[in-house]
Amino acid sequence: MNRLDRFFEISARGSTVASELRGGLVTFIAMAYIIVLNPIILGGTDDVAGNSLQFAQVSAVTALAAGVMTILFGVVARLPFGFAAGLGINSFVATTLVGSLTWAEAMGLVVINGVIIVVLAATGLRRLVFDAVPMPLKVAITAGIGLFILFIGLVDAGFVGSTGAASPPVGLGGDGSGSIGTVPTVVFVSTLLLTGALVVRRVPGAILIGLAAGTVAAVVIEAIWHLGVAADHPGGWSLSAPTLSGSPFAVPDLSLVGAVSLDSFSRIGAIAAIMFVFTLVFANFFDAMGTFTGLSREAGLADENGVFPRLRAALIVEGAGAVVGGAASASSNTVFAESGAGIGEGARTGLANLVTGALFLAAMFISPLASVVPTEVAAAALVVVGVMMASHLRHVDLSEFSVALPVVLTVVTMPFSYSIANGIGVGFIAWVVMRSAAGKAREISPLLWIVAAGFLVYFARGWIESLLGM
Repeated sequence: MNRLDRFFEISARGSTVASELRGGLVTFIAMAYIIVLNPIILGGTDDVAGNSLQFAQVSAVTALAAGVMTILFGVVARLPFGFAAGLGINSFVATTLVGSLTWAEAMGLVVINGVIIVVLAATGLRRLVFDAVPMPLKVAITAGIGLFILFIGLVDAGFVGSTGAASPPVGLGGDGSGSIGTVPTVVFVSTLLLTGALVVRRVPGAILIGLAAGTVAAVVIEAIWHLGVAADHPGGWSLSAPTLSGSPFAVPDLSLVGAVSLDSFSRIGAIAAIMFVFTLVFANFFDAMGTFTGLSREAGLADENGVFPRLRAALIVEGAGAVVGGAASASSNTVFAESGAGIGEGARTGLANLVTGALFLAAMFISPLASVVPTEVAAAALVVVGVMMASHLRHVDLSEFSVALPVVLTVVTMPFSYSIANGIGVGFIAWVVMRSAAGKAREISPLLWIVAAGFLVYFARGWIESLLGM
């Protein structure tokens, strides 16, 4: 136990083994939806050759890659940040890449993207970019991610949804009708209020208790009313029904591992392939940087400059997540903002990751059990943690408009555009323009200017691709 304590610095970070175990469990519960959601995203589209990925296969490799990367990150970086297939990147792969490529070729580009990120991290360039970000923007990234995962929770729970109209674009209720009309959403609200009350009362294990209570209630409700899944029964659970029937075991199909190809350059040409890789690298690079910043501050591990322990190792391993995810055909694996749920439960070290990773590996064999906790219940934890992270905005002085505008734009763009990278990009561009207008141009790092220019290209990539005839 002493060696374990010294290796993970458990006591030094003010944690305990019990807190780490509990935090690792909560992180898994908050992230487990990816085992169901990633196959839905990747399996819902045929590639250019008309081939599709099977749900069971994608679910198995999703759990495998998440388990391997989460454990690797915990051992190398010794931080409580879980890994899984990155949302946003997997959608880009499914909706854009496979429109021109086969699945194997698309995953090949994901691997190339990962290799580039590893090189950038190993050479120190990624750390230089990280250090060039001013503290107000780092705090804004933390708060923005908080609002982002809060919004994810509200949407996943059916508490808010698209109205399908130009104005307002979002309304109360899963269909945006202005009314909460489903039992699963009521379960979310009840779980949220219970968890919030436990946090207010400073009850140890508040988030885990809330998740357990909500899950038990959901299982009982489903056993009585048989609500089913929303895709088949209106008013049902969003992704999976919380049932305990049938065998809890399943043999994983890992045939997608290694099914990658580097023939994309010959199929669509070098320029088109390079533009795709550029988009992947930018999204992967800054999504992870923002999440690292937010989680390390939430865990109290960042110093006054936002730097956290073993930063370089963390950045290298995160890049390796794209390589592993692409090679497994699970899409790029990256650090998950939902890890904040485990941090809120007390996780401070990589020991929590060993628990989370082991549960992901076990989920390959007990995938039916992984879906017992409904998304509506897990969403309550995301909302609670999102509020905790958003509260960091109190550390920024918004009295100066040249600071206030970039900070606020960073915070609101993340949830509104459903992208951490978009929020960072808008914030960077606004920062260099506003601070220059305030006569503070000399205080801006040259790297920040370069990255801001890169984001201009990133945001204009659709127009650039059209000019190039892609």
